[in-house]
Amino acid sequence: MTLFLTEGEVTGLLDMPSVLDAVEDVLRQHAEGKATNHARRRVALSTSGLNVMFAGAPEIGALGLKAYTVARGGARFYTMLFDPNSGELLAQMQSDKLGQMRTGAASGIATKHLAREDASTLGIYGAGWQAESQLEAIAAVRKLDRVVVHSRTEEKRKAFAGKMGEKLGMEIETTTAAEEPAAQDIVVTVTSSRQPVLKGEWLKPGAHVNAAGSNFLMKAEIDREVVKRASLVAVDSREELGLEAGNLLPALETGAVLPEAIRELGAIIAGHVPGRRSPDDITLFSSQGLALEDLASARLVYDRAKAKGVGREMDF
Repeated sequence: MTLFLTEGEVTGLLDMPSVLDAVEDVLRQHAEGKATNHARRRVALSTSGLNVMFAGAPEIGALGLKAYTVARGGARFYTMLFDPNSGELLAQMQSDKLGQMRTGAASGIATKHLAREDASTLGIYGAGWQAESQLEAIAAVRKLDRVVVHSRTEEKRKAFAGKMGEKLGMEIETTTAAEEPAAQDIVVTVTSSRQPVLKGEWLKPGAHVNAAGSNFLMKAEIDREVVKRASLVAVDSREELGLEAGNLLPALETGAVLPEAIRELGAIIAGHVPGRRSPDDITLFSSQGLALEDLASARLVYDRAKAKGVGREMDF
């Protein structure tokens, strides 16, 4: 029997602490050779596009894919979860919220392992939907004394600050000064900009940066100086460097950073490579997103749905 889950049902079964644990665990498995992942593949048409990413993690019983379309009417996300032993299709679920949560979780995990232990201030570039899970995840791994948000429009900044301030029980500041978020201990870029919104010259020593908004080679939210100043550059997967790591492409093309110097977040989690070496290091996590992160979250959703009797089962 295959379980079908709607977007609302999936949303009701997710919480950030559990997604953080699930994503961190599967990234560690990947680094230890216990899980496999393949980067996103795309089909582009003049009116729409199809994106597919797939992976397998036998230790958590997860094998499958996420597929999504992007067209003028919006984006539609679906995840298919298979049993890695029998090959049975366990579930098919709508997964827009799931993707938002796992993207935020990846930045939260990078912050946990790379930001200074005493990091307590957060600057965010972008005030859209994806920025919400970035803030939620980072607030779960560091005690934040200050959050400041910059975006293109005052209306969106204020709406974000009001919504997330109420949800997390904290005051969120907004700013018109583009350099102010960069002066914080932790910095997030999560925009749709094709041009850098964060300049490396703005960063203070000891900062940690999560660059999470770009997954196309022709889009870069951070300038080359951010990468040059970073003592450590980490990614979800090195396989994505030549495919969609637009935030790193200018630095890679000019030799400001060599591909061999870029580390995978899972290897840092597993202790295979060191993370931050000193309080003054600037660290950078360039996030593209992995199918493994989706499937770990989907397995969490599936197990909870079965336990609570949520969704509809069909002999498919």
